[in-house]
Amino acid sequence: MKLSFVIPAHNEEKFIGKCLDSILREAAEHVGDVEIIVVDNASTDGTSSVVRTYEDKGVHVVSEPRKGLVYARQCGYEKATGDLIANVDADTMLTLGWINTVMREFTNDDKLLALSGPFIYYDLTPARRLLVRLFYYAAYGTYVLNRHIFHHGSMLQGGNFIIRKTALDQVGGFDISIDFYGEDTDIACRIAKIGKTKFAFNLPMYTSGRRLSGEGMVTMGIRYALNHFWVIFFKKPFTKESRDIRP
Repeated sequence: MKLSFVIPAHNEEKFIGKCLDSILREAAEHVGDVEIIVVDNASTDGTSSVVRTYEDKGVHVVSEPRKGLVYARQCGYEKATGDLIANVDADTMLTLGWINTVMREFTNDDKLLALSGPFIYYDLTPARRLLVRLFYYAAYGTYVLNRHIFHHGSMLQGGNFIIRKTALDQVGGFDISIDFYGEDTDIACRIAKIGKTKFAFNLPMYTSGRRLSGEGMVTMGIRYALNHFWVIFFKKPFTKESRDIRP
């Protein structure tokens, strides 16, 4: 089973190296079964130059001139050749055993179409990380209620989710009309209509808390929750645009 990483990157020269290092570390146990694609998404900094230093390690860089997260995800999906598409962000880092967990979950359950896990915000204070974890528990409880009681909607964490390529093909890929917010809920709902999705707390991933810090934890919590439910019930996100959060 081949796993393709798709990493959208807009002006991510500061973070992309650490992301790639973490993937290559985990991929060392799966030689020949891992593909890494970085989508240079209209960057104006040195992102592409940093990525090209990894080409001799098998990292591929492709260009998507239309700026936008979902444009980049769609571009990477179209270029990917793996059975599984791992959608991660440029400011993320894999935890130890991440690829092993992914491979085991999909190998043991051929009905599983999509898998996701939570973020660990490594640069937030312990108190703020605790608040984030409580938010995840609340979100998971809502997901269980919606999915298994009302049979409506599903839950994937944008930046830490894996989908079978055949399932993405079946639902027509990503919805490029979505700018940023709600893209994960949209794809989760569409995949859930054709098969099994799973959110697993044993599949965490490190990420930067720059957006939470830049826009405020309460604001972001409300915004994510609002867009999650808006997509489930109205088939489109409430928030139409996002702003860049860069160091």
